[in-house]
Amino acid sequence: MDLHDIALPIQDHLPVFNRVFREALRSKVGLVELITKYIVRQKGKKVRPILVLLSADVCGTVNEKSYRGATLVEILHTATLVHDDVVDNADTRRGLASINAVWKNKIAVLMGDYLLSRGLLLSLENDDVAFLKITSTAVRRMSEGELHQIQRSRKLDMDEPAYLRIIGDKTASLLSTCCEIGATSTSGNPEHHRLLREYGELVGLAFQIRDDILDYTGRKSITGKPTGLDISEKKLTLPLVHALARATAGERKQVLGMIRSGGKKVNVRHIVTFVEEHGGITYALERAREFAQSAKQRLETLPDSPSRRSLLAFADFVVEREK
Repeated sequence: MDLHDIALPIQDHLPVFNRVFREALRSKVGLVELITKYIVRQKGKKVRPILVLLSADVCGTVNEKSYRGATLVEILHTATLVHDDVVDNADTRRGLASINAVWKNKIAVLMGDYLLSRGLLLSLENDDVAFLKITSTAVRRMSEGELHQIQRSRKLDMDEPAYLRIIGDKTASLLSTCCEIGATSTSGNPEHHRLLREYGELVGLAFQIRDDILDYTGRKSITGKPTGLDISEKKLTLPLVHALARATAGERKQVLGMIRSGGKKVNVRHIVTFVEEHGGITYALERAREFAQSAKQRLETLPDSPSRRSLLAFADFVVEREK
């Protein structure tokens, strides 16, 4: 199943979500309204709203609260992308020029702040207090994860537990938030909330590991970024972390020296080959599949439904995807 197939059980709810999302971004300030319309044009895959709505449907009946929850996480995700593009000095986002490329960094940072405030106000105005607690934890974790990764990257010091903590905070926390908010919007059962929260966390780990594998195996025409970008940015992800753990002291010293020297193409090619020869890609794929399987186990006690089957399929999709 591809993402379109996975979204079929909640397909009729997506247009309503799109309307609520657009309305939540409206502003009486001309420049803000112009930029929010530009953001809406940057059509993403809507993975996070899809997860919210599927989780809501698994635990009950999708309702207005579910749409607001999906809007909140999409606004939060968009705000982090706007800020990330400033930090990374990125020129493009989803095939269009990034906000910072068009309107410069100052406006981009302020727009990211505006988006965060709109998400918070949407919940406050509708007394969705539980959503605020869930998303506040995610924001804290995402910020800590980013800073932790910067700290580790500077020292080129990374082991598997540290890597898993970082991707848990940076990526899995938001997918976990999506699933927990969806469950919370339609069910008052704390067990439902826990199961969907844990499902999202585990599937988020699998998602990010697969993303990191694609940096070694994907072609630019498929993934939209050149192979070895993480290496060039001195990010030590699971394929490389595992390969370094299996290498000799001399090999580790050589590879880490290449990474410190910068992302020269010949060095990137050498490191990709090193990772392949030391089983880093195979091991990382095994770990991604383990996390995906653990995610699916969290859904075993929930009633069978098209949305539950889609969540099971999504766990497989994140591991096998090619982009």
